[in-house]
Amino acid sequence: MVRRFTIILSGMFLLLAGLLLSVSYGAADISYSTIVRAVFAFDGLDNDHLILREFRIPRALAAALVGAALGAAGALMQGITRNPLASPSLMGLNAGAGLMLVLGLALSPTLGFTVLIGLSFAGAAVGVTVVFLVGSAQRGGLTPVRLALAGAAVSAFFGAFTSFIIVYYKIGQDVLFYTAGGVQGVQEEQLLFVAPWIGGGLIVALLLSRSVSLLSLGQDVATGLGLNIVHVRIVAALAILILAGSSVALAGGIGFVGLVVPHVSRFLTGLDYRWIVPVSAVLGACLLIFADLAARMINPPYEVPVGLMTALIGVPFFLMLAWRDERGI
Repeated sequence: MVRRFTIILSGMFLLLAGLLLSVSYGAADISYSTIVRAVFAFDGLDNDHLILREFRIPRALAAALVGAALGAAGALMQGITRNPLASPSLMGLNAGAGLMLVLGLALSPTLGFTVLIGLSFAGAAVGVTVVFLVGSAQRGGLTPVRLALAGAAVSAFFGAFTSFIIVYYKIGQDVLFYTAGGVQGVQEEQLLFVAPWIGGGLIVALLLSRSVSLLSLGQDVATGLGLNIVHVRIVAALAILILAGSSVALAGGIGFVGLVVPHVSRFLTGLDYRWIVPVSAVLGACLLIFADLAARMINPPYEVPVGLMTALIGVPFFLMLAWRDERGI
């Protein structure tokens, strides 16, 4: 118990340090004292204050929110499916949300952010449904590797269709935020709109964590302990859709956070999802904040898409998990 609390406190400290570094460093470095004054004594005539309030702070908070959402969503997916390869990016949620978002922008470029959020939710639901249908179609049912292969195939198809829409309607600039994947350019209004959705999704994930722990032991065990499996899965699916859909609407298609982080959390805390879910949220926020910081600092003043940074970590991790599962390790 003490060790787990220490892990969470350490993660929160790392998160706070990442937020400070994220708002301080960039094309123009800003001192910590200036950050404090910009937060508590904002001066609209000070350029540094304007940079912080308009760009740096919303960007850092968006990275923390999106990372926490993807981390918690991945933990829930792996818990309710008992599949170590489950994650929003691999199970078609990100690709489906992105397709619907791009389709909406192609048909009506003036869509408001509220409508885009709704389209992201709907697309995420369509994506994961198609993946599960494709993965379950063959004899032998749904296995972890088969689910991962179905997710990769459906995501590739949705990605190709998304690219076709972008080229055909010539909306590359309008959807650049999604195709690149990142939190640059996030506005305060968007952040304030999405934050309650992600916050609500995280609260539901925490409330479900005990039930997910029981479900991860197997359906027979969970049913014997009085768990309503159908109810838990429906509520968990809604929480995952909210978390993943909000993340795509705010930051585009950022992959592998929901795959890697739950495994690290499970290694640190054990098999109890009452700890895995909150630790995944904290570590996901830390990972995306530092990935975004690295994306800015590699080749300033130019930026590398943060999705590329997370893929550099996630792809080898995914291949290792798939290899272990295939070998039955």
